[in-house]
Amino acid sequence: MERARRSLICAISLLLTFHNAFCFYLPGVAPEDFQKGDPLSVKVNKLTSTKTQLPYSFYSVPFCRPESIIDSRENLGEVLRGDRIENSPYSFKMREPEMCHVVCRLVLDDKTAKEFKEKIEDEYRVNMILDNLPLVVPVRRLEQEAPPAYQQGVYIGVKGQYSGSKDEKLFIHNHLTFTVKYHKDLQTDAARIVGFEVMPFSVKHEYDGKWAGNTRLTTCDPHAKRTVSNSNSPQEVEANQEIIFTYDVEFQESDVKWASRWDAYLLMADDQIHWFSIVNSLMIVLFLSGMVAMIMLRTLYRDISKYNELETQEEAQEETGWKLVHSDVFRPPSYSDLLCVYVGTGVQFFGMMLVTMMFAVLGFLSPSNRGGLMTAMLLLWVFMGLFAGYSASRLYKMFKGTEWKRIALRTAFLFPATVFVIFFILNALIWGQKSSGAVPFGTMFALVFLWFGISVPLVFVGSYVGFRKPTIEDPVKTNKIPRQIPEQAWYMNPIFSVLIGGILPFGAVFIELFFILTSIWLNQFYYLFGFLFIVFVILIVTCAEITIVLCYFQLCSEDYLWWWRSYLTSGSSALYLFLYATFYFFTKLDITKPVSGILYFGYMLIASYAFFVLTGTIGFYACFWFTRLIYSSVKID
Repeated sequence: MERARRSLICAISLLLTFHNAFCFYLPGVAPEDFQKGDPLSVKVNKLTSTKTQLPYSFYSVPFCRPESIIDSRENLGEVLRGDRIENSPYSFKMREPEMCHVVCRLVLDDKTAKEFKEKIEDEYRVNMILDNLPLVVPVRRLEQEAPPAYQQGVYIGVKGQYSGSKDEKLFIHNHLTFTVKYHKDLQTDAARIVGFEVMPFSVKHEYDGKWAGNTRLTTCDPHAKRTVSNSNSPQEVEANQEIIFTYDVEFQESDVKWASRWDAYLLMADDQIHWFSIVNSLMIVLFLSGMVAMIMLRTLYRDISKYNELETQEEAQEETGWKLVHSDVFRPPSYSDLLCVYVGTGVQFFGMMLVTMMFAVLGFLSPSNRGGLMTAMLLLWVFMGLFAGYSASRLYKMFKGTEWKRIALRTAFLFPATVFVIFFILNALIWGQKSSGAVPFGTMFALVFLWFGISVPLVFVGSYVGFRKPTIEDPVKTNKIPRQIPEQAWYMNPIFSVLIGGILPFGAVFIELFFILTSIWLNQFYYLFGFLFIVFVILIVTCAEITIVLCYFQLCSEDYLWWWRSYLTSGSSALYLFLYATFYFFTKLDITKPVSGILYFGYMLIASYAFFVLTGTIGFYACFWFTRLIYSSVKID
């Protein structure tokens, strides 16, 4: 009784802890309170550009530096994203405004001027972090009453022209006006940071006399209450030019509570498009569901009743349609080992996606946890190797296979090795550009360890367990001599039907795909995991139903080679995904460098390959269930 009582107390404590965790947007992360005058340290992250897609560390460009540069510890996902979080010379004191604080003075030589020019030409942005909030630039929307949109990071500089001149010059943003928003606790007078915004300006600072450590500027002076409010006299980037970096900081009290501080960042103005996407996808699902229901409840019911009522041999000879191929429909396909491997890999992907979606919907993968989504997906992929091995070996044993170790080895290596080779080549290209996006040797070793040290053994364990299970018995016997397949109509051509089958699954997701690509390649927030989960469920249903419908038509045409075609039917949606990614590249992105283009198509090739494996496996299992169901319902003499 005492042990039971203790267990009950522990369970209640855990539930209370879990309940309290949901008071905030990310379970397990506690807010930090700041008293007036407490130091606030601004950290800098990578420089990013939507034109090159190559991140660089902040200090790869000759910005102002602190006395010593200290790297923050990044998680696996952050390193793979190219994040490099370091300290900076920007330092504030809580609720103590500053005006025209001089950070440093630089005199450009040919080399530093060239570095700044290249980054401004490529539209690189500086990313900063304060209390785990990213720096954003508020951008007014066309609708006056609408809240502002937020642009991540601030451009290093801009292209422009002097008035009366046609020559294009490059100007640097050397003055930043920060706004730190805080929510104050009226009882304790402590405050929590709920916003970090900036307005950049380019100003050619001036001063009297020679430069010294305490020189007062004439262009902005806290003593004379002279502030920078425009870029009418901008700072040009040229060799031998003097650049003085300054900043203002003001503190603004906000009604936004700490738990809701990310809401403004994640606000999507066009959420009606997502609802339109879901309604559009649901129409596809309803159409397919109607067809499947018609097949299952009317056609199949009539066919099965008719077949079961056949009594004489003469009547049996008049059989037509899918019943005729009952003795061949479960004949093992060509390259059955490869099919087992791809099905196992698809199960691994499905498990990873499903669990990731569930965690994301519950709020465990908040954008405040940088790299959390990628880290979670990698770890889940590794541990889902257990189910990959299990499902591959179960199918392999059904095909009368005996060498389970061989199928386990192929399952553990085929897909990961292909992706790793592409990733390694892309990483070498990034190394050649000296970008912070290149994965360091230590991280590469960690990835290999996750693969060989955890994933591969789990695949073998799963295969061993699956192979020891009883063989999946076919509902009908298979003849030794294969039946000849009659000539098929043009619309039942394998290539044509496979290509047609991929259109509807792609159509169910392509609108949401636009927002995902925009998030990845245009450096925007994406946190609509509720929408994404609904679309994922719709994708599963669409893949299953379109495969069942086309499989039924194929069997009615007396073509029993359905194994691979069921996988390829829904899997062909990956082809349309890659074609859409190509369309997106030429219409939405402004990538001009060859290396950046290779990176884009390399990563989208990996994504399309993964989508093929995922959707193909869903279609295969749907068709597998369907064929076993209909043939087990028919009396076979």
